[in-house]
Amino acid sequence: MDDQKISALWTHLHWLSVLAQQGSYTAAAARLGVSKAAMSQRMAELERAAKVTLVQRTTRSLRLTEAGQRLVDETRASFEQIEQSFAQVRDLAAQPSGLLRVTAPVALARQQLMPLLADFLKDYPDVRLELDMSDRLSALATEGFDLAIRHTARPPDTHVAWTLCETQSVLVASRAYLRRQGEPQTPTDLQAHNCLHYPRSQETPAWAFEPRNPQHGAERITVPVSGNLAANNSEALREAALTGAGIALMPDFSAQAALRQGKLVTVLPDWKPVGAFAETIYAIRPYSPHVPRAVAALVAHLRQGLAAGFKV
Repeated sequence: MDDQKISALWTHLHWLSVLAQQGSYTAAAARLGVSKAAMSQRMAELERAAKVTLVQRTTRSLRLTEAGQRLVDETRASFEQIEQSFAQVRDLAAQPSGLLRVTAPVALARQQLMPLLADFLKDYPDVRLELDMSDRLSALATEGFDLAIRHTARPPDTHVAWTLCETQSVLVASRAYLRRQGEPQTPTDLQAHNCLHYPRSQETPAWAFEPRNPQHGAERITVPVSGNLAANNSEALREAALTGAGIALMPDFSAQAALRQGKLVTVLPDWKPVGAFAETIYAIRPYSPHVPRAVAALVAHLRQGLAAGFKV
């Protein structure tokens, strides 16, 4: 095949690499902004030119053949270099621009990030933002996200992580509930209360506490708890606590507004909940030698906006 014909297949090779990342024609087509039919046609053209099958597809799955995987492996570095070079050239512009795809937990995004993101878009009108609100941990590189905002104890070693702010867990209830059921004085008193908890496993839920004041001793106390509601979303736990349903343990960013308004109050203020939720919020992205200007600007904006944390 002459050089002219090979150069006509460069786009085909790039599409094959995206197909390998995404794992399906539908996802790859969506990532590239093309139709599924166009994706299939390009792969068929590439296979005819290579004279070998590159993609094996069934009704339920897709995988690359040995030849297809070798082609992807040997061209991946070149396409990554092209992408980085283009990003560097684009960043020569005076203002950050382009599409930023960001993923963030639902509760954190709804309650704390949206006002900051709205202000960011006012400051940088040439940036377009696509926000995926999900508590699912996304694979950033394969799903095409530029940045993930994560409430985690340990960011992945293969990624760059910027600390945005510190956070803590809070134990809260409504005044109506405490008047009706009494206010616990020690962590062990929680065993007599309806505890609204975040399900972690099939095991009996337990909350751990450490004393804030040395007079209580230095021992960590772990208390098995039970309640009639478990939810894997802190907003749901907060709303249940607001109705007087029980005592809830949640991140401070979910309880902040209700505590400031006096709709919820802190329970066991002399004890610090530990181990329930991570204590740091990070901005995370896959490692690369070049950070796009729009990403750097967004991280700086979020760090400034969240610098004070979620104190009440």
